[in-house]
Amino acid sequence: MATYAIGDLQGCFTPFMALLRQIDFNPGRDTLWLTGDLVNRGPESLQVLRWVFDKQDCVQTVLGNHDLHLLAVSEGYGKVHADDTIQPILDAAESKVLLDWLRCQPLMIYEQGYAMVHAGLLPEWSIKKALRLAEEVEDELSGKHHRQFLGKLYGNKPVRWQDDLKGMDRLRLIVNAMTRMRFINQDGELDLSYKGELDGAPPHLLPWFEAATRRSVDTPIICGHWSALGLHLDDDVLAIDSGCLWGGSLTAVRLEDRAVFSLPCQAYREISR
Repeated sequence: MATYAIGDLQGCFTPFMALLRQIDFNPGRDTLWLTGDLVNRGPESLQVLRWVFDKQDCVQTVLGNHDLHLLAVSEGYGKVHADDTIQPILDAAESKVLLDWLRCQPLMIYEQGYAMVHAGLLPEWSIKKALRLAEEVEDELSGKHHRQFLGKLYGNKPVRWQDDLKGMDRLRLIVNAMTRMRFINQDGELDLSYKGELDGAPPHLLPWFEAATRRSVDTPIICGHWSALGLHLDDDVLAIDSGCLWGGSLTAVRLEDRAVFSLPCQAYREISR
C-alpha cells in the first residue's frame, strides 16, 4: 500500500496513464492524491475527469482554479478563453454527474500528517484554521446556492486577510489564496500580478511559503499550481507542478518515503508519435 501525490494534470491524460504504469499504481491497493487543476488547457480533460470520477474510491483531489473555472462556465459565468479545452466536458452525456461530483470536492485535505491544497495558505492561517476556512467555501459549492456563489467568485480583491471579513469578500480571498496564490508582498498581502519564476520576481514579493510568520510551517504542505517554480521539495513544502502541460514533466511523490517519480512529458510525446 502506498500513497502517491501527483501534480497538476490539466487534461494531460495520456502522460498521466504512463506515469501510473511507471509507479505500478494499483487502485485496489494504493491511493492517489491529486493537487487539483484536473482539467483545461490539455487535450484530454474529459478523459481525466472521467477516470478520476470512476476511481474516486482510491483518489482524493482538491479543487484548483481551472476546476473552479469549469464549474463557473458550466453555470454561465466567467469568460471562456481561446485556449480552454473544457467544451467536451460540457457536451458530454454525463456532464451533470461529473460536474456535480467535482463541485463537491474539497478545497483542502489533511491526512497522514500532510496537508494538500492547490496553491497555498496565507501566513496567518494555521492548518486547523485553514481547514475551517476551506469548509466555508466547500459548504457554498455543495449547497443549494452554489450558482450564486460561482457568479460572484471572480475578482482579485480583497488582498489582505482579516478575521472579520464577511460574505463574498471573505470567501473570495479564501479561494484566491488556496487556488491562485504564488506570491505575497512584504505586508503579507496576496499579489496575483506576477506568475513567473523566482529569479524574475519583483524584489517586494516573496513566495507564500517563505513568509517568516507562516503559521502552517510545522506541517508539510503538498501543492501544485506554480509550473514556473518547477519541482520544489522542502521539509515543509512539496510543490509538485513540474509543468507537464508545457513540455516539462509529470511528477509523483510517494508520501511514505518521499520517493520521487517523474515522467518527462516532451520525451513521452516523442515516444508516442
